[in-house]
Amino acid sequence: MEETARSRRETFRFQGGLLFLLALAVFVLLWWGLVDWRRYPAFILPSPGQVWARFLAVAADGTLWRHTRITLAEIGGGLLLGLSAATVLGYAVARSRPLERLLSPYIVASQAIPIVAIAPLLVIWLGFGSLSKVLVCALTVFFPALVNMVVGLRSVEQDLMALMRSLQASRWQVFTMLEVPAALPVLLGGLKVGVTLAVIGAVVGEFVGADRGLGFLINLSRGILDTPLLFVALFTLVVIALALYLAVNWLESRLIRW
Repeated sequence: MEETARSRRETFRFQGGLLFLLALAVFVLLWWGLVDWRRYPAFILPSPGQVWARFLAVAADGTLWRHTRITLAEIGGGLLLGLSAATVLGYAVARSRPLERLLSPYIVASQAIPIVAIAPLLVIWLGFGSLSKVLVCALTVFFPALVNMVVGLRSVEQDLMALMRSLQASRWQVFTMLEVPAALPVLLGGLKVGVTLAVIGAVVGEFVGADRGLGFLINLSRGILDTPLLFVALFTLVVIALALYLAVNWLESRLIRW
């Protein structure tokens, strides 16, 4: 029975991979056909071949990897900070209704301000280094992670909580053996959203003020009308977001097989 289920999952993944490659091939062919039909110059819409040649050039001289490394570090730092703060505060809010009533207006008000309006302030206060970008990324991730943390913890069945109390389980045992496993599906669902938002947050921070990173590379290529380089940076961001999303999918398949 288990072997059959595993075989079906592998078949589904294989078919999904084939569909993805087919859709990608169709997209590239349509793109190539549009450029060839309309005779667009490279600074308006480059062909896939021109983008690929530009990718090989910036990959060979190390430019792409240098900027990608910076953006990845900012995304990682923002995810770590945002998820840690959301986990701690979310647990406290989920367990205390008075604290929720006290903090909810401030949390919601903080999300009413667009991140693109906060980012310039952080750059002014903290400078053009990576710290301001990490904070922008963390703020982008924080709210959805917090909401999912609260919803996940409150989805724990009260009968199971009563059972743990009757067994005289400690707070740590309740947290690790009941609350975390029960809330994992919701938490990992929030993490899928969070990792993609983290990419957006890092790029927004780099747009506002930076001298390195993929956001800076996009600004630079736009300023000098190097549209093939702009496409290279955009596709690199897409690959990073997809890789993070698939990593969370893999983590989900390992942690909640049940």
